[in-house]
Amino acid sequence: MTQFSNDKKIYNIDLICHCEKFLRQQAEGRRSNLWVAYARKTILLLYYMMTNKLNTVIYAGVTGDLAKRAYEHKNKLVKGFTSKYNITKLVYYEIYNNIIDAISREKQIKGGSRKKKIDLIKKENSEFKDLSPEVS
Repeated sequence: MTQFSNDKKIYNIDLICHCEKFLRQQAEGRRSNLWVAYARKTILLLYYMMTNKLNTVIYAGVTGDLAKRAYEHKNKLVKGFTSKYNITKLVYYEIYNNIIDAISREKQIKGGSRKKKIDLIKKENSEFKDLSPEVS
């Protein structure tokens, strides 16, 4: 879940797949016909990077529940890139309090070179240790 402001109202959103798409569209200033809102407690958003066992592939994303998202990637519950390339190790994350900042950061890092991503990870986690246990 996350909180974002729209027309001076505060909304709590569950970050499940179609909600993430909705929030991205909102953050990009596009209208969306997707709307799933729940009255829940507000939590922070996290930008994260994961890699495979040999640290040869890097995946970046945004979520409101990092422990759940890491679990989904580790157990290949998310079909696509992460399951195809065995992305199972959480190696980096940043905390944000709004979706716009989190998505902006995701785009900034995704637009950068692989070397910049590796340098960012090494700055905080030089051994590329799995950080999943610390967010569980």
